[in-house]
Amino acid sequence: MVIHLARYRLDDEIRWATVVDGGLSPLAGSYASTADLIRDGADDWRSAVERPAQLPTGSVELLSPVTTPCRVLCQGANYRQHAIESGMDPDARPFNLFFDKTDAAVTGPDTPVTRPAHVRLLDHEIELALVLRKQVNQPETVTAENLHEYVFGITIANDLSARDVQLPQGQYLKGKSYRGFCPVGPYLAVPEPGEFPLLDDLELRLEVNGELRQHDSTRNLLYRPAETLTELTTFCDLGPGDLLLTGTPHGCAATTPPALVRRLATALLPEDKLWRMFIRSNLRKPYLQPGDLVTASIRSPDGSIDLGRQHTSITAS
Repeated sequence: MVIHLARYRLDDEIRWATVVDGGLSPLAGSYASTADLIRDGADDWRSAVERPAQLPTGSVELLSPVTTPCRVLCQGANYRQHAIESGMDPDARPFNLFFDKTDAAVTGPDTPVTRPAHVRLLDHEIELALVLRKQVNQPETVTAENLHEYVFGITIANDLSARDVQLPQGQYLKGKSYRGFCPVGPYLAVPEPGEFPLLDDLELRLEVNGELRQHDSTRNLLYRPAETLTELTTFCDLGPGDLLLTGTPHGCAATTPPALVRRLATALLPEDKLWRMFIRSNLRKPYLQPGDLVTASIRSPDGSIDLGRQHTSITAS
């Protein structure tokens, strides 16, 4: 059985619980970090899931189930249709695209996010996030069979992105790391080793003000978790409680013109003028505005994995 965990605040106390019948069954112990929970909490959550719910989820403030400090690693253009809308050929991808966000971006699943005053092109990116299990300080071979040794669980992340910083300035780290630009949660699902194949058939949905913007399945990932983690360990140390965002589906506000148009524009226009044109043309697209409400969910078709629902309201600075 996949166990679902939640981290919450009640009366100024932060605790962990299992999600049981739509409510919360608190753990007996106190765990300051996600890494502490991974290391010491297994017996506690296995006991808690056997008890009936004691708290309605609406009676508490749900927090990110991933605590900081942590690393937030990301994959880009990792769904077939999103690669196409990003101007790439998904069948001719010679490399896995990596970048990262700072953990200053991590926030709760229902926490409002402030759009910085200078940002006009704020985009959404729902992603399946892997919560890593153990310390890795050397290259390792991760397979579908041993993936559970490296991945503790999964949750929802929204890789909010300031496109007018990320793209014209080439500032991936800055454009994706403003405070609050990574809502995480609400639930952290912990599969048993034999349940990890469920990760290959999860449905992702993101809506803005009730309008469906992104909808896809992890069946359409180009680079899957085991392959990705194997490559990551060749150049990156990993630790328990770190996050790996596995890419976003199609449906972002930002799109890329066809390759021929890009080549012609690059040949004919100075780079600064090209990016000014990009920003002007993108202002007509449905980027996030103050007052918008973003909802995001990830679940398996049979409901055995249900990561809950994020509610992120966008506010003005």
